[in-house]
Amino acid sequence: MNIPSTLKKTGRAALFGSLALAALGSVAAFAQEAAPAAAAAAPAAPTPVLDTGNTAWMLTSTALVLMMTIPGLALFYGGMVRKKNVLATVMQSFAITCLVTVLWFMFGYSLAFSDGGGMNAYLGGFSKFFHHGITTSTLWAPGVANIPEFVFSMFQMTFAIITPALIAGAFAERMKFSALLIFMALWLLVVYAPIAHWVWGGGFLGAAGVLDFAGGTVVHINAGVAGLVCALVLGKREGYGTTNMAPHNLVYSVIGASLLWVGWFGFNAGSELAADGLAGAAMLNTQVATAAAALAWMFAEWIVAKKPSVLGIISGAVAGLVAVTPASGFVNPTGAFIVGIVAGVVCYISAVKVKHMFGYDDSLDAFGVHGVGGVVGALLTGVLADPAINSLSSGASIGKQIYGIVFTILWTAIATFVILYIVKALVGLRPSTQEEVEGLDISQHGEVVP
Repeated sequence: MNIPSTLKKTGRAALFGSLALAALGSVAAFAQEAAPAAAAAAPAAPTPVLDTGNTAWMLTSTALVLMMTIPGLALFYGGMVRKKNVLATVMQSFAITCLVTVLWFMFGYSLAFSDGGGMNAYLGGFSKFFHHGITTSTLWAPGVANIPEFVFSMFQMTFAIITPALIAGAFAERMKFSALLIFMALWLLVVYAPIAHWVWGGGFLGAAGVLDFAGGTVVHINAGVAGLVCALVLGKREGYGTTNMAPHNLVYSVIGASLLWVGWFGFNAGSELAADGLAGAAMLNTQVATAAAALAWMFAEWIVAKKPSVLGIISGAVAGLVAVTPASGFVNPTGAFIVGIVAGVVCYISAVKVKHMFGYDDSLDAFGVHGVGGVVGALLTGVLADPAINSLSSGASIGKQIYGIVFTILWTAIATFVILYIVKALVGLRPSTQEEVEGLDISQHGEVVP
């Protein structure tokens, strides 16, 4: 063995090892010093900033949905009643708009969209009564929609307005105005606000995966079932089945239906809460389903009654609007087309045939169109939901949709029945026979249409 040579090699190895260790130590020391500096320099998570595009769309959508009730629904219903009740009918829509606005501001929004604590699965809390704690800087869905909470509340207020207004179609021409005001106030707080919370406010139906993009359960099944209960409890109009009760002015109703159609773009596309591709899909789906349903009702009536009526085609359009509401943000346009065709035919059968078969007086077909159409749309959402349109569609199932439908029907029917009997005990539900025969315009409001 050559010892000097080995020592030289060993010495060089030791030197290189020492240098390497020193270098590693320097790197480690630098890393220890740099880590806190890097952490300090790392940008904090960005503070959500108001999205002006989304906000502009939601302001527009809110105005469109308000237009659905006044003047849309007011004219749609007003044209379908007899002339002696037209003022009373449009007054109902207008007064409900005013009443619900005040109650939503005071109590309704908080009960539907605040945290209910231990009861949050069933009802919101009291923390936002009178919109307490909400400022111009408060955003709804920070990091997602980034719209002002005031705008979100106002948008939801327009839904809360039209839902009880729809109920009035079931008992048109036969409820006292004082009874209507008390009933609608109680119904909003006891029925509408909880169900809105169940589906959209963090309640148990939304958590269970029930899909309702814009109000199939919250608005239409809810209003339709309540309308049927009202029609049954109040009984038939005086002269129903023997007196001519044809609509007095279908031109009003066509104008009203047209305003509903246009306003529904805010209803459905606005429910995305953003100006994006899904809002565009919901808008197209709304148009396709409505047109398909109007034609389906028209042709069904043409085949059965031998003539396509104006009342039929506008009723079919509304049926399509109703049925596509829960599905609009979950299905593709072909799915919306199917929803429209099915809704047009099924709602025609319900409103024209089933009602007469069972003999109940659903004056303006609130149940036949909104209740039945809402069920059709909710069920078909579970069948036709497309994950390519909305990722939430991947969790869709008809079982979940039935779960939501059943709970909505049960609570609405029971609570509406109880509220009606409370109102009946307080002020009575119907005017006298003579007042009803004279017409609600003169007996309830002291006015007539010349």
